[in-house]
Amino acid sequence: MKTIGLIGGMSWESTQTYYRLINQRVRDELGGLHSAKLVLYSVDFAEIEALQHQGDWQATGEILGSVAQSVESAGAEFLVLCTNTMHKVAPQIERSVNIPLLHIADATANVLKQDGITCVGLLGTRFTMEQTFYLGRLQDQGIQVVVPDESQRERVHSVIYNELCQGVIKPDSKAMYLDVVASLAERGAQGVILGCTEIGLLIQGSDTEVKLYDTTEIHAEQAVQYALGRI
Repeated sequence: MKTIGLIGGMSWESTQTYYRLINQRVRDELGGLHSAKLVLYSVDFAEIEALQHQGDWQATGEILGSVAQSVESAGAEFLVLCTNTMHKVAPQIERSVNIPLLHIADATANVLKQDGITCVGLLGTRFTMEQTFYLGRLQDQGIQVVVPDESQRERVHSVIYNELCQGVIKPDSKAMYLDVVASLAERGAQGVILGCTEIGLLIQGSDTEVKLYDTTEIHAEQAVQYALGRI
C-alpha cells in the first residue's frame, strides 16, 4: 500500500471527511484492521482564505508548495489536495515535489465520462465556478459545464465561507442550494458537481432527483485505488 499525502485544513470540516472515507474504503477493500497509510498536513485556513480574496494566488501556491515538500519528506508517495479551489495552484504544487498529485477535476471527469455525462452543473466557490482552472479542465475532456447565474454564485460562495467552513448547517441554505441544483438541471445539466469539498455536508444525493457528484467522495475513492495500486 502506498502512503497517501493529504494536504488539508481548507477547511478542516471537509478534511475530516476525507480521512474517514479513505480509512473506511481501505478497511472495506482489505478487511480486518486495515487502515490507510497516510501523512496529513492541515494548514491554517484563515491565512489561505485571506490571500484568496486578495487575489494573491502566487503566495498561496508558495505556501502549499512548501507544505507539499514537507508531506513528501514525511514519506508520502503521492498527494491529495483536500480542496477544489486550491487546485488553482496545482501546477505550483506539482513543481515543488517529485511525487504525483491526484487532480480532483480529473478524478471527477473520469466518473462523469463513465456515467455518460456530457453536460454537468458546477457548484463551488466563486473562484471555482468562474475561473478556468477547474471548469476548463472538464471542458478540455469534452464535458460541457453550466454554472449558476451571478446572484446564485454569490449566495453559494457566501454559504461556503460563512457557514459550511465553520461547521454551520442551515435549513434555508440547504433549500437555496437545492433550488440552484434544480435550476441547473432545467438548463440542461444531466448532473451537478458538488465542486467544493464542504457542500456534501449540506446536500446529499437523497435530497434531489438530480444526480449529484460529490468531489470529496470521488477524490477519496481515487486516492484509495491509487494507494492500492489499482489505477
